[in-house]
Amino acid sequence: MELCNVHQMKALLEENGFHFSKAKGQNFLTAAWVPQRIAEEAGVDRDAGVLEVGPGIGPLTEQLCLRAGKVLAVELDRRLEPILTQTVGHFDNLTLRFDDVMKLELAELVKDAFPGLRPMACANLPYYITSPILTKLLESRAFDSVTVMIQKEVAQRICAAPGTGEGSAFTVFCHWYAEPRMLFDVPPSCFLPQPKVTSTVISLKTRSVPPCPVTDETLFFRVVRAAFAQRRKTLANALTAGFPALGKEGVNRVLEACGLSPAVRGEALTVEQFAAIANEMAKG
Repeated sequence: MELCNVHQMKALLEENGFHFSKAKGQNFLTAAWVPQRIAEEAGVDRDAGVLEVGPGIGPLTEQLCLRAGKVLAVELDRRLEPILTQTVGHFDNLTLRFDDVMKLELAELVKDAFPGLRPMACANLPYYITSPILTKLLESRAFDSVTVMIQKEVAQRICAAPGTGEGSAFTVFCHWYAEPRMLFDVPPSCFLPQPKVTSTVISLKTRSVPPCPVTDETLFFRVVRAAFAQRRKTLANALTAGFPALGKEGVNRVLEACGLSPAVRGEALTVEQFAAIANEMAKG
């Protein structure tokens, strides 16, 4: 069966009484080149153990199973169980798990599922839950790399260099944990139903150590969130709002010690400059 053949797909879904869920952000691939290229550019090989989030009816699952040592596909929608059993159930290196990936302990899961293999994650993520799932995947520090297909606008923001004014707090977060890189675009015509926006596949090569040292990682991310919470405010005003106990005078002292102007905006700061602020604050 050709899993991206739209006619065969519709027949399969109809046979199983399946209807797309807008709430779950379901858009299935209808272009075979897309899952093939995702698996290839992710660098999946027999030494890899791959966690796939949201396999749908299995086109990417199939391509991963053809290349990987082992694949664990986690699907939230149990209505897809008979379909996935039919489409990819014959692969002996595949484990299907019907569960909510947001509720799983990923580091433990990966350790148990992929002993001796290089752990990777691949996914065609629903737009509405892109940030929460990426956050969980990266914070687990369980993967060598994460390759995902997401909305192009979000991909551009994630891959923007911090300090260029094009990013967000989530940009800094992703660059802290990984080295994001845009791979290729996927037009709406490659999906059923067709989304209204273009998608982009990105690779996040995870870092073995953060890009710079910080005294307190929790404080570092608190500084980042505060800096971007009110983008139109200067960094001094944004940090004063985020750290009321420090006060404007205290914030200005911190920024002066870091060689930063109080008038600069958070979006202009690099990861290293955010780290410097957090480290200065940590001195008390």
